[in-house]
Amino acid sequence: MTRPSKKATLSPYLRAIAQDEALPIDPEARRLWLEDLANPTRWWLRPILQGVLAVVLHLVWFLKRLPLPQFRAHGLLQRLICWFCTHFVSPQANRLILRHFASESNLLNFLIDNVAPGRVAPVTLYPQRIAEMREASFVEHDQALFRSIEALGTARDEAGGEPAAGRALSWQHWRPLDALEFEIRPRRTQVLDFESAHALFMCLFCLLLTREEYRDAINGFNLDQSIALRIGALIDEPQLAELAYNKHPLYLVGPWNLSQRFLMHGFFTEYLYARLERRRREGIAL
Repeated sequence: MTRPSKKATLSPYLRAIAQDEALPIDPEARRLWLEDLANPTRWWLRPILQGVLAVVLHLVWFLKRLPLPQFRAHGLLQRLICWFCTHFVSPQANRLILRHFASESNLLNFLIDNVAPGRVAPVTLYPQRIAEMREASFVEHDQALFRSIEALGTARDEAGGEPAAGRALSWQHWRPLDALEFEIRPRRTQVLDFESAHALFMCLFCLLLTREEYRDAINGFNLDQSIALRIGALIDEPQLAELAYNKHPLYLVGPWNLSQRFLMHGFFTEYLYARLERRRREGIAL
């Protein structure tokens, strides 16, 4: 008897989104996400973790907001994350995490190269293995975003506005993801899906960052709208702003709905990366 293909085991909805080309996304990212959706821990463990740890997160958030001495432990935070990813997070989820570093760095470097070339330092966070995230850390990932947006705003004011759409685009510091050699060593204990892992991480971040650092980190997602508007203006595609689920950076939010906002931020960077990479390849082909 012929065994059914892996695709045939997908539900009608999952088969539909596996072929849906309306939203830009790299085929590799789509494949990794569909495999993560099939991870059993996402369906029985994730709801428990998200429910219990959401309560813990808000308690920690409340305590950190009290007028008490603040502390942080960036090195410990990143060592714990790298150890946990190495031993317990699935290879698919780990690869999605590494892709996220690279895709967001590419978006910022695209803006830097086309808005303020030579005036703003490019982002260099492109870890290709979990151990490298001890240096190219999540904290530095956030700080690079904030520094870049601040510097781009200053450069824009000095130049008198954004560059005109339709001009030749620069890809000087762009690194295609298919050229990066992401290295994941599979282990038998690596079984945890992406969202379950994040549920565990979010309390750790709140505890080991100062209240200001954590507030900035969870509000940094809202800069997705600013990035989409800037890139849309550069390539004359203002509809890109619709891809940003997280919006209105002037409105500060707390940790509620954090898991969904975090996940939608990841989708956003993959969407914009795929659209720009297609634009870059089209330019090479001309």
